Order: sequence, then C-alpha cells, then structure tokens
Amino acid sequence: MVFLITDLSKYAFIILIALYTSLSYSVLRKRDQEEVRHGFRLQILNLFLIHALAFVVLYMQTGEMKLAVFYAFQFFLLQAVLVFTRIIYPKANRLVLNNMCLLLAIGFIMLTRLSYDKAVRQFQIAAVALAVALIVPVLIRKCGFLQKLPWLYGIGGLALLMAVAVVGKTTSGAKLSLVIGKFVFQPSEFVKITFVFFVAAMLSKSTEFADIVRTTILAAAHVLVLAVSSDLGGALLFFVTYLVMLYVATKKPLYFLAGLGAGSVAAVIGYHLFAHVRVRVLAWTDPFSVIENEGYQITQSLFAIGTGRWFGMGLNLGMPNKIPVVEQDFIFSAIAEEMGGIFAVCLILICMSCFIMFINIAMQIKNRFYKYTALGFGTLYGFQVFLTIGGAIRFIPSTGVTLPLVSYGGSSLASSILMFYIIQGMYLLKEDEDLQIEKERAAKARKAKRVKDGQSKKQEKS
Repeated sequence: MVFLITDLSKYAFIILIALYTSLSYSVLRKRDQEEVRHGFRLQILNLFLIHALAFVVLYMQTGEMKLAVFYAFQFFLLQAVLVFTRIIYPKANRLVLNNMCLLLAIGFIMLTRLSYDKAVRQFQIAAVALAVALIVPVLIRKCGFLQKLPWLYGIGGLALLMAVAVVGKTTSGAKLSLVIGKFVFQPSEFVKITFVFFVAAMLSKSTEFADIVRTTILAAAHVLVLAVSSDLGGALLFFVTYLVMLYVATKKPLYFLAGLGAGSVAAVIGYHLFAHVRVRVLAWTDPFSVIENEGYQITQSLFAIGTGRWFGMGLNLGMPNKIPVVEQDFIFSAIAEEMGGIFAVCLILICMSCFIMFINIAMQIKNRFYKYTALGFGTLYGFQVFLTIGGAIRFIPSTGVTLPLVSYGGSSLASSILMFYIIQGMYLLKEDEDLQIEKERAAKARKAKRVKDGQSKKQEKS
C-alpha cells in the first residue's frame, strides 16, 4: 500500500509542479488584475499541496512522528512568510515571493529525505534569515544613502575575503569559511551582495575611463583573492557578474570582449596552477575513465538522473546518498532521480522565471544605482543556477556552487533570502516611481486644464 501511494505520488508531484510552472509564465501575460491574483492563489495552493504530499509520503515510509512535527513547523513558517510579507508590503511582487517559498519548500523536502539533522539546521537558519529579511525592503526603499557608500562595500567585502584567504577553514581543497567559536559561515556568500552594491554604486556615479579602471581594479582584487583561496566557482560568479554589469552600464562591446579575453587567459593559468581544477576538468571530459576516483561524483550524478528518467523513482526510493556532497553541490541530481526529469525541468523553468523577474525589474527602474543592482543580482542568481545544474548534468565542469534556496548551506541560504528581499525592495521602488510619474502627469493635466479654462474665460470676456 505504501509503495502504491509513493508510486502514484510521483505523477501528482509532476502535475502540481507543471501547473505551478505554467502559472509562473501565464500570469505575466494577463492584464486583468483579478485573474492575476487568482493565478497567484492557485500557485500557493499547488505549493502547499506539493509540500504536504511529500511529507505524507515520507511519514508513511518511516512512521516517524518527528516528520509530522517538522512538517507543521515548515508549514507555519511558509504561511507566515507569505502572510506577513503581503501585509507589510501589499505591493510586493507576488511571483518572486511565491517562487522563493516554493524553492524553500522543495529544499526542505529533499533535505528531510537526505538528512533530517541537516534539514532541521537549514530550517532554523531560514527562519532567522526570513525574520531579518522582512525589514530589508524598508531599508532599500527609505535609505537613499546606500548608493553613496561604494568604497565601504568594496573595501569591506575585500577585507572579508582576505580574512578567509589567510585564516579560513579549508574544505575540499578550498578556503571557504571562517570559524568563530562554534559559528561557521562562508563570507563570500554575503560579499556577493556587497560586491554588487559596490559595482552598481561606482557605475551609476560615472562611466568615465579613469573611474572604470578604479572599479575594475577593486573588482579584480575580489576575483583574485577568491582564486587564491581556491574558491574558483565564487571567482567565476563575481567575474561574470561584473562583466555583465560593466557592459550594460557602458554599452561598449570592447570592454566585454576584453573581459572575456582576460577571463580566458585566467582560466588557462588557473588550470595549470590548481590541481583540483585539473581534476574537475578531467572528471568532466571523461568521467567514466576515472570513475573510481576523480569521476566518481559526476558519474553517480549522471546515474541518478538517468535512473530517475522522466517520472522519477519516487520520493525516498532512490539512492541519491551515493553521490558525495549530494545535499549541496548535487541536490538537483537527487531531485531528478526521485521526483523525475519532468519535475526537474519545471524546477529549472521556475528558476528562470525568477531570473526573468529580476531582469524585468532592473529594466523598469529609472534610478541607475538600483537598476544596476537588480541587474547584478539577476546575473548572480541566473549564473549560479546555470553553474549548479550545468555541473550536475556534465554540461560544464563542476564548480562547487549551490542551488540557491534549495541546497544545504546556511550562508548560501541566508544570502539568497536577503537577495530576494532586496529585489522586493527594488520592486517597491519601481512602484513608487510609477506612482510619482502618475502624480506628475495628473498635476500637468490639472495645470493644463486650468490654463485652458483661463483662456476660455478671457475669450468670453473679450
């Protein structure tokens, strides 16, 4: 009976995630606000049905009451996020909010299945980060001085990265974390945010050649320190984000091409300098020839995705724990194995809808600082998703970055939540700009009407 329900649940998951995904794109085309709100309500319903069904299946398979209690805590957290965000910020972007909650829910489901203790830790960090993030849109909306502190962002972020390079904890050959007592965190995840603020503030102030050189030097210092720390995935994220922001701000293809050239040279140098880069390239080019050593992780990822096929093995019926570090770098493979290829494709499309909304908000904001900031976060998010999924399916070499909001990792989770709420603050700024434009138009219309009425009265008197 349990096996039958688990097997049937695979198809229910696919139907629910497919409906959610279709709504993510269909609401963008609708003009009737009531239809849009109805679409968002259906999204939330599908979100909680996926979440509830997953924990029903897990509970039936294990019989552990702690899963029911854990589900209740997750349910109330997700409900609180949706309700309080809409109450505090009635004009918040509902699609970005819904997508964030769905990705969190999928992360909770898979981590609970893979490691209950890690899932609990992830939930605790998410709860704290979400509570703090609720004030972020207010700060973005009210603190106009944020764009006046470029050097604070740049130098402060670089100092943190240098601290990691000097005294950081080494994990899998890379210095990634700082340890303060029992507290371990990965500064580069938060420096991503300050880095985007720094670049946006500098580029919005000036795009003269001398200023571009100064900005590039400090940005390159970030990338270089990450490379020295062997955090090459982070270095690639910073590099691509800066290159995109620079090109959009200056509209000069020469800068973009020069950046690509410099990046290509750096990649060749990195290949010869760092042994673990050569290992990852070898595992990417021919993983089955070194399946017992360098290629073990990627081959297990491919086996998992292939085993799941389109409809999946069923929740808790696969063997994703055979993939090393599956909770972080390869959680996409675990999802594809147990939830199916169709579910995984829908997950990619949902991440794409987040990216589209980030870029859409960037395009509509008039203030250049906030425009470039939204663009930077959109690039960071989209490229990180590409690196994670691309590495899992062997489209590109594995870079060791996490899938935002889904993979295990407190620093990654907290910084991703902050990023989503910063974007919400920028969306509210866009709404404020639109409202101000409407007020100015109305004021001009009233003034024109008064002038016209005055001219009419003069003509009547004459």
